[in-house]
Amino acid sequence: MLILSPRTRCLGLLATGAVILAGLAGPASASPETLKRSMSNLLMGPLDVAFSPYVAAKSVYTNLQNVDDTIGVRVAYAFPGYIWNMGVQIGAGTVRVLAGAIEFLPGLGLFFFDADLDPLFSPVEHSAALVDYDTPPLLVKFGITYTQ
Repeated sequence: MLILSPRTRCLGLLATGAVILAGLAGPASASPETLKRSMSNLLMGPLDVAFSPYVAAKSVYTNLQNVDDTIGVRVAYAFPGYIWNMGVQIGAGTVRVLAGAIEFLPGLGLFFFDADLDPLFSPVEHSAALVDYDTPPLLVKFGITYTQ
């Protein structure tokens, strides 16, 4: 009778499990979308923060043009609105970086499977931006207006 050590039995069970899982794997089609979104958020989020003074000013200016308030209200709103809007832009850029960091490991895990996670921070996909250029490896989108 052949007696195997516990280590050998453990390695044998792991190898058997790997063979069974490999046999159950579906067709080879990878979806890098989660990893692409994660890397875009990690790389472009700091640029959102850097461009926040300009984007906040542009947003306040656009909103002042499109509102039916008196001149006094528009003048009184301009400075506090700019400060508040810039804070929102900086906070949203920071949240974008954090969402990219959270999605990074699942993105690596899903790279070889035909699966994708819903975005953790969806304003990136739906909002206007100063630069918006989608390439196969990376979505180059920054200067996003988070307060539309």
